[in-house]
Amino acid sequence: MSTATPGMADLFRNRFVQVILLSGLFLQIGIWVRNFAILLFVMDQTNGDAFAISMISVAEFAPIFIFSFIGGTFADRWMPKKTMIWCDVLSAVSVFAVLLTLMYAGWHAVFFATLVSAILSQFSQPSGMRLFKIHVKEELMQLGMSMYQTMFALFMVLGPILGTFIYQTYGIQVAIAIMGFAFLFSAAVLLLLPPDRKLDEALATTTLREEMAAGFRYVRSKKVLTTLGGCFMAAGLALGLIQPLAIFLVTERLGLPKENVQWLMTANGLAMIVGGGLTMGLTKKMTPQAMLAIGMIVSAASMVVTGLSTLLWLTLTAQFLGGLVLPAIQIGINTMILKTTDEAFVGRVNGILSPLFMGAMVITMSLAGWLKGIFNIVIMYEAAAALFLIGVIIMIPLFRGDAVAKEA
Repeated sequence: MSTATPGMADLFRNRFVQVILLSGLFLQIGIWVRNFAILLFVMDQTNGDAFAISMISVAEFAPIFIFSFIGGTFADRWMPKKTMIWCDVLSAVSVFAVLLTLMYAGWHAVFFATLVSAILSQFSQPSGMRLFKIHVKEELMQLGMSMYQTMFALFMVLGPILGTFIYQTYGIQVAIAIMGFAFLFSAAVLLLLPPDRKLDEALATTTLREEMAAGFRYVRSKKVLTTLGGCFMAAGLALGLIQPLAIFLVTERLGLPKENVQWLMTANGLAMIVGGGLTMGLTKKMTPQAMLAIGMIVSAASMVVTGLSTLLWLTLTAQFLGGLVLPAIQIGINTMILKTTDEAFVGRVNGILSPLFMGAMVITMSLAGWLKGIFNIVIMYEAAAALFLIGVIIMIPLFRGDAVAKEA
């Protein structure tokens, strides 16, 4: 029997893992139905108005900047199980309120559904990270994160299909109702989690501002976390530089109709599913920092080939390779955060590092169109590859001894 089998069996017997995976399944259904049903609905209502469609992304991503650190700080103050349940219940309530509004008033209320659930996720997600720290043994943490990320990867492929099918078959009202029930089912499943531990009494004597300041001091005191912050920024700058340009890759480099961009997304999504499975098999054989470094190096190579290629099959192969290692990057980062962060600071650490990535990505996304006009799409992809390699160079100190284990 392989050495991986007992670990996998132990993980599946873990009550927390069973519950969090089932809850995650319902949440992914709700989120992807939300994302695509609302996108298609707004396109239909506005005849494809670019500003209205861009506002969906604003409603989805703006809360990460505004509420990520605040949500992470409260996640460290509040009981994590109760926080996650209330976030799901409130998301469902907001969705059903939007459904009533749609029936009796204007369609603009759909933006509210995206905004509210995106805000609440900034409180729920770090609470889930805390529960991972509490309920999963350290030696199984990387394997547990692999399983969780593989489910996300699966929905990267199935989610758009599901959301599109529900909207086109049943319309926006049924789609929104499904979203609401998905959040309620997730909340019901979370009731099966083990009870929350008693909160640290010291938290009652500190203010929110003091805890925020303590979070920044904590990150600065941990070499692994400051190094990860540098990696986050480099990766965010790289991805933002190329994310808006996929359509031009198809039309300019490959000389194909814009509709063919779907094949690049499909190749990437399928590779993420395969990569999630492969990463699960490698969790006992590789350290999280090695997993992250390999993922970033292969991503850089994928970007170089993608930018230079003028052949569809070669571009698809490069996209597949990039998607294959994306789970390794995500799992490596999350595992290092959980292994090196005290339970009391998990929410705040997550709330500091996530905006670094998103902020860097938004900066280069906003500049990408202008930069493409000055340079060309090949240079843009090669610059993104260079930024990924800079991220690898930044993390070299993590390989001196076992830096992650020393700070755990």
